Amino acid sequence: MIVMSEASRTLAVVAKPKVATPQTAMSDASASSGSDTSASAGTPGSAGTSVPVVSVPAPGTAKSIAYNMLSSFGFSTSQFGCLDDLWTHESGWMVDAENASGAYGIPQALPGSRMASVGPDWQTDAATQIKWGLEYIQQTYGTPCGAWSHEEADNWY
Repeated sequence: MIVMSEASRTLAVVAKPKVATPQTAMSDASASSGSDTSASAGTPGSAGTSVPVVSVPAPGTAKSIAYNMLSSFGFSTSQFGCLDDLWTHESGWMVDAENASGAYGIPQALPGSRMASVGPDWQTDAATQIKWGLEYIQQTYGTPCGAWSHEEADNWY
């Protein structure tokens, strides 16, 4: 009790907390990562919309693998919300998801065998599929939010 009493007498406020807004959160994320986190209309971070709260996925899941790979492609973790929306919509994050047109895996590669460029285990390994998918997104759309914007506008990515 004596220690607590002494500690309470020596406390001092050193700063007021800063409240983040969607604009400052996106600019802070962009500044700290060096990545472009800007989004077009209808995506997180654009005018009039809210920035989704991104929680770290449970370890050992496909989502966790993707979350942890983002930085190796130059993406900020603020892009994970768009990636999660995209791949939840496309495959439900299932490595063996297949649609009638033959698109396969988490990123719904068409044909699925395109993912063999990343690894021979492309049919069963989430990390291989995610790596291929992030490469495809980077080369084709720039960012996961760019891919999600295309998906929302055209119903495919």
